[in-house]
Amino acid sequence: MQLQFGDCMLDTDRRELTRASAPVPVGPQVFDVLLHLVANRERVVSKDDLLEAVWHGRIVSESTLTSHINAARTAIGDSGHEQRLIRTLARKGFRFVGRVNVIGTEPDEIAPPALPDKPSIAVLPFVNMSGDAAQDYFADGMVEDIITALSHIRWLFVIARNSSFVYRGRVCDMKQVGRELGVRYLLEGSVRKAASRVRITGQLIDADSGGHLWAERYEGTLDDVFELQDRITESVVGAIAQELERAEIARAKRKPTERLDAYDHFLRGMASFHVSTRANIDRALACFRKAIELDSDYASAYGMAAWCLFWRRVNGWTNDYAQEAAEGMSLARLAVDLGKSDAVALTRGGHALAHFTRDFDMGIDFLDKALVLNPNLVSAWFLGAFLRLWRGSPDEAIERFEHAMRLSPLDIEMFRMHTGIAFAHLIAQRFDAARLWAERACRDVPSFLLSAAAVAASCALAGRLPAAERAMRDVRRLDPTLRLATLDHLLHFQRPEDAALFADGLRKAGLPAD
Repeated sequence: MQLQFGDCMLDTDRRELTRASAPVPVGPQVFDVLLHLVANRERVVSKDDLLEAVWHGRIVSESTLTSHINAARTAIGDSGHEQRLIRTLARKGFRFVGRVNVIGTEPDEIAPPALPDKPSIAVLPFVNMSGDAAQDYFADGMVEDIITALSHIRWLFVIARNSSFVYRGRVCDMKQVGRELGVRYLLEGSVRKAASRVRITGQLIDADSGGHLWAERYEGTLDDVFELQDRITESVVGAIAQELERAEIARAKRKPTERLDAYDHFLRGMASFHVSTRANIDRALACFRKAIELDSDYASAYGMAAWCLFWRRVNGWTNDYAQEAAEGMSLARLAVDLGKSDAVALTRGGHALAHFTRDFDMGIDFLDKALVLNPNLVSAWFLGAFLRLWRGSPDEAIERFEHAMRLSPLDIEMFRMHTGIAFAHLIAQRFDAARLWAERACRDVPSFLLSAAAVAASCALAGRLPAAERAMRDVRRLDPTLRLATLDHLLHFQRPEDAALFADGLRKAGLPAD
């Protein structure tokens, strides 16, 4: 296994340290000090820990320990003054604070996420008790809105909808779910919709013990659906922390639209959107357009419609790039203009607008505003990471992708985040790391053109030409019309050298020029 941080690579199997692609000679004890700090980066490592791990409990002087720490810092380009990577914590020990990329580890080998340092919750899919599978979208939409409301509360860590929905239709061990998602609390429930009435039940579970902390039932008419959501949110948060700030709860009570028929079409659109196939994106776009027709001020619907057009463009699912770009730009501008207090509208609209206008700084501003409104919105984190990537800031992008993956560790959109990390490594010229992340994305969703292209380019740039040619066959199968001359439809690198590097990789892999 290889542990990568900055320009350093720690090979745990060969027990080698390389920095800026050159080997760094270190003694075995210094290597063990560094390895132990990096491997235990989630916590503070005490002096006793180091003595036991490296010297196996032997008595070692304070000066010897200090000299080994300093030697480890020097080897990786740190210093006792800067402490960029190895930080000394007075009377506690040491902590490795750099971002680490684990190379050569499959997703199922990665340890479950650690609990955040604040209250954390996942809202599991509610059971549709209506006896009509066609009403699943309504139950899903209710859960998504409750997640959104909870996410506005800054001191609460909320798992994103896509990771929660992995458990749809499964009989789950709540303790296991809590460990897999890395949360302290779980909310589960059911929705029964009949004619104009709706009944919602909810129960809050301590994921550590599996015990029930709170349960409640809410009934009302469809006209009261937003009020029911607010009551559930307030009850859940109140059960988690008695010191709840009422102002935060009040801010979470924001109706997306006064038109329930528009809201219904929006929920149907989101249900199709999350499937992400070409046919479902087309269906989602039609639903969002219908929601806009019914409520011309529905900012989130404008944002999602614009993002559907963006997604069609990057997958080569349109025959009229110019017309759809003009429509997407118009919808995106309306989303951000109407949705100044709507995190979803700012996120999807702002990202699509940046793509269509190529003004990445403007798009980043919109997504940063979305995170002020909702700091737990995973799409704002990973789409903001993409904009930083296209702007030419790969390491900053990786940090944001990693935060998004922690917010939603089982996300159905994880393939997008993995693809983004692959491209970040590619433009940073870490081609083997780029290949591994892109291949991981392809295993999850073989039909995603960007990840297939990332595999082809990174393999070619790393000198793995047979693998690059195999990957290029997948690229040509997904989009037979793609050429080097039309790459601009696929990606918008702001720096010419990034675009040239990617194009060179695809050229070496066998993509025709025109």
